[in-house]
Amino acid sequence: MKFALAVYGAPANSQAPQSALHFARAVVAGGHEIVRLFFYQDGVNTATAIAQPPQDESNLPEEWQQFIQAHNLDAVVCIAAALRRGIVNQAESDRYELPGHNLRKGYELSGLGQLLDGALMADRLITFGA
Repeated sequence: MKFALAVYGAPANSQAPQSALHFARAVVAGGHEIVRLFFYQDGVNTATAIAQPPQDESNLPEEWQQFIQAHNLDAVVCIAAALRRGIVNQAESDRYELPGHNLRKGYELSGLGQLLDGALMADRLITFGA
């Protein structure tokens, strides 16, 4: 079965990214396919490279990045939500003349059309948080 996952909650104040990661791991372990991960609203904070949780907490952004890269997944971050929250890649940093970029490797910035496209490619769209 093909899945698309949408994550709406932030790692620091929502269970959504953790639940989504557990679900994604189960999907892959079960031999199913994840056709797209889409991070939206506060879920875009999962893709920042500069968040550092306390040492006694799990580092969800890092865990997500490792999972995405290990399974070569298509991980899309909503560009409008990301810009609003200060998450940019090199191109957007240059475009807005910002002092740096902080989008983790393995993610790409794009629009809501990618969420719709993922839903069309998948048998199921599963959302976490909202």
